[in-house]
Amino acid sequence: MKFTYACKKVSLNDSIKSYAEKRIGKLERYFRDDNADVFVTFAVEKNHLCTVEITIRSGGTLLRAQAEAPDGDMRGAIDSAVNYIERQILKNKTRLSKKLRSEGFPPPDTTSDFEVAEEKEFDIVRTKRFSVKPMSPEEAILQMNLLDHDFFVFRSDEDNSLCIVYQRRNGGYGLIVTGEEN
Repeated sequence: MKFTYACKKVSLNDSIKSYAEKRIGKLERYFRDDNADVFVTFAVEKNHLCTVEITIRSGGTLLRAQAEAPDGDMRGAIDSAVNYIERQILKNKTRLSKKLRSEGFPPPDTTSDFEVAEEKEFDIVRTKRFSVKPMSPEEAILQMNLLDHDFFVFRSDEDNSLCIVYQRRNGGYGLIVTGEEN
């Protein structure tokens, strides 16, 4: 696994980074190869709230978790994020076994604090069809807010690419633009 770190409004010592590598490194058994890229972002918000965001990219699979811990407990936030990713892997292990290392799924640890029930299938309970109109991201955000949705799909009025605007948990908006990777 190749680790990349980013720190926002905080400087960290090497012990926190090595702790993160040790905890995240335990997930390595789920991946076919050692070419997984791990991006870890550490941040401290107002009121000493520590936030850790972990993104793991291995081949076409992308796993992400964000966890918060109060009072400067960066290790607790790391533990929460790693546990979340492991729960997601175990919950979806049948589907992921084709992309991740199939023999890497040991039986669930009975000493862990969480119980994982594998999801048998995805139940699509509703299908909507709508036309996707060209507009600017600002217009799409306005339309999303008028509909009281968390996201909105539209075509960019600049290059006609398919785009999605969404409301982020920590406030603000995000924009996803589809198309060729650069």
